[in-house]
Amino acid sequence: MTGCGGGDTEATGPAAATCPNGKIRFGVEPYEDPAKLKPAYETLAAALQKTLNCPVELKIVEDYSAEVLAMRNGQLEMAQFGPLGYVFASTKADAQPVASFADAKGALTTYTAGIWVPVDSPITSIKELKGRSLALSSPGSTSGDALPRYALKTQGLAETDVRIDYAGGHPEALLALANGKVDAAEINSQQLATAQAEGTFDPAEYRQVWTSDPIPNDPITVSGKLDPALRTAIASGLLKLGASDVAKVGAFLDVNPPGPLVAVTKDTYKPLFDLATALGLTEKDV
Repeated sequence: MTGCGGGDTEATGPAAATCPNGKIRFGVEPYEDPAKLKPAYETLAAALQKTLNCPVELKIVEDYSAEVLAMRNGQLEMAQFGPLGYVFASTKADAQPVASFADAKGALTTYTAGIWVPVDSPITSIKELKGRSLALSSPGSTSGDALPRYALKTQGLAETDVRIDYAGGHPEALLALANGKVDAAEINSQQLATAQAEGTFDPAEYRQVWTSDPIPNDPITVSGKLDPALRTAIASGLLKLGASDVAKVGAFLDVNPPGPLVAVTKDTYKPLFDLATALGLTEKDV
């Protein structure tokens, strides 16, 4: 875990109401290399700390399960979840979405899941993955697991018809395809943008054979156990952040150019609740 924030600084005056325990703990699941995520989220956390006049402690958690458990046990006041992860965090930890990432025009941003093959592959559709190997990100990922598996199901393929290889993350799934270890791989639009920017993936050498409907970007949530005034203060503080405060995080989420965060609600993520129902998913699948 990593931390940032104001050391022993304590809020005073009216702002003290937003800092009842001396700090606000902000959890982030490592959807990218934690060493890369840390400085980006430290920038966001430092800006929120200034807005709230309360130390914000950043915690890059071990995984989704640890993040949910920490919020459920009162060890996180706020947390960012992947869209599908939020579905179960909402029931297991009373995570309440308050903000997500917008573009420069103030519109909530989205991303897509995708399945890619080498440009010279004979595979041209989902159905042609039968008997082939497919690299997915990790169990429970919205774009890297649930949506590709749902695509297989809707095209009449049983999961046993395809050799699914969980690579351990979005970058690893892309690398498995690039190294020729699998016939196809899930590469979402966020990872695609990151890899292109880093020069580690040339789309001209590959072909996308499936893409999902747009997925609303990750929600930043607050714990439902918090005092309502504190929940409101955190939500308001997040929405007051400037585009430059969230730009580094937005870059990982393919938000370019970014705008300030925008308000979201449970209804924003209804398609993910529907997806979980369609696949019969539980929190154990995330």
